[in-house]
Amino acid sequence: MKIVRFFIVTSVCMLFSCGGEVLPKPEGMLRLSYPAPEYKELVLPCPYSFEKNEFSELRRARRNKNCWYNLEYKKLRATMYISYYEINNNLDSLLRDAQNLTQEHVIKADGIVQTPYANEENKVYGVFYEVSGDAASPSQFYATDSIRHFIVGSMYFKVKPNYDSILPAANYLRNDMRYFMETLRWKK
Repeated sequence: MKIVRFFIVTSVCMLFSCGGEVLPKPEGMLRLSYPAPEYKELVLPCPYSFEKNEFSELRRARRNKNCWYNLEYKKLRATMYISYYEINNNLDSLLRDAQNLTQEHVIKADGIVQTPYANEENKVYGVFYEVSGDAASPSQFYATDSIRHFIVGSMYFKVKPNYDSILPAANYLRNDMRYFMETLRWKK
């Protein structure tokens, strides 16, 4: 009797479960979210200051150069490298080196957009580079007062570059890098 009931219930379920239109599931998209940036001014023993995202950790660069720092974004597996140079009749070579650093990515880049930056009030002038494609560094910049100070910044991920995969993180970090430029102040 139990076997007969089992077959009847199974048959009824099969009859009523068939039918209706089969619809494909909509394609899912990965949603990555990052904390809203909270910035705090850093006071460094250097001739410059800036505001950094609390999501990042400031570390001295291993090269043991004065005023070279790394902003590490551990959860994003990325680092912003900040290199400071004092200008000593070498502005042309510093500019050339900074521009060449970006041009090294042309091989893998789909495009490089350069945006001039000028803050007359604080005497900060420079260029911000957005690199699209599978380049190692999705954003870079240089900033100077054209007289005494020169800073180069570049963002690198600790993963093999795949533009589509790192794009949300690259956009988040690009905004942080722009904010660095906007809050950069030279000390006299």
